[in-house]
Amino acid sequence: MMSDRLNRREFLAGTGALGAGAVLSMAAPVGAGKKQKTKLSTPRARKIGWRIACQLYTFRDRSFYEALDVIAGLGIRDVEPCFFLPLDKERPDLKTSELLSPTLRRELKAKLADRGIRMVNYYAPVDGNRENFRKIFDFAKEMGVKTLVAEPPSEVFDELEQLCDEYEINLAIHNHPKSPDSKYWQPENVLKVCQGRGKRIGSCADTGHWVRSGLDPVECLKKVKKRIITLHLKDVAESGKPEARDVPLGTGKANYTAVLQELYAQKFRGVMTIEYEHLSGQLVEDVAKCARFVEGFAGSLKR
Repeated sequence: MMSDRLNRREFLAGTGALGAGAVLSMAAPVGAGKKQKTKLSTPRARKIGWRIACQLYTFRDRSFYEALDVIAGLGIRDVEPCFFLPLDKERPDLKTSELLSPTLRRELKAKLADRGIRMVNYYAPVDGNRENFRKIFDFAKEMGVKTLVAEPPSEVFDELEQLCDEYEINLAIHNHPKSPDSKYWQPENVLKVCQGRGKRIGSCADTGHWVRSGLDPVECLKKVKKRIITLHLKDVAESGKPEARDVPLGTGKANYTAVLQELYAQKFRGVMTIEYEHLSGQLVEDVAKCARFVEGFAGSLKR
């Protein structure tokens, strides 16, 4: 996703081009009290150890609860929400974050369980405010999160690593495109803060943002090889341009077949989160194409 500062200030303005019904859900809403396990659309990817998730920023034109039905309709069973995005359109002040009350946390867990969807990752506000760290980890543990995705300042990693070990939760450092505010756009910067630390500290490799920064994502994956915890699967139309728009995997400049080949060769096993930043009338289909691309690659492997 783009920088947190940009998201919170501008994401609502960016969704104005879409009417409420511009993107239709591919799934019927799940009724109250009715459980309906999501039919997995990527079984071959799952078989080789790749859990396909969806980043909630993809569907930022709607609330988390609304997006859950779309994600379920795409056959995706794992989700990565963002701390600054709305939980429920009927209660617009609520965000999907550690600020939720115990009652609302139970409600959220029930909504996820009704659809057979797990909150495996959480894009969290892990910044320099140490007073919030334990609240974030408590929330993540309660929700069943395995990995926090964030961009913390280097001076707080000692405390964060202790919490990762205590809670048995990973911290994956995300890379935004090259800019004065982006600390981790180069793999070397991620590796620097990981140096000397345990296996719970590593990279959330965002392939599209590497391309936006003018970097080769395959070479970047090779550099962070032993530190990849999770990924944001993303392809973009142009290299070296921070504003380049997202395109379905395999149709942009990321050389996505080579990206997946590299991950398979590295024996990566874990969560791979589809994130699509370009809002359009065919958003749901574009995300479906991304999932199909990964599934097609997995099905082509000779094992």
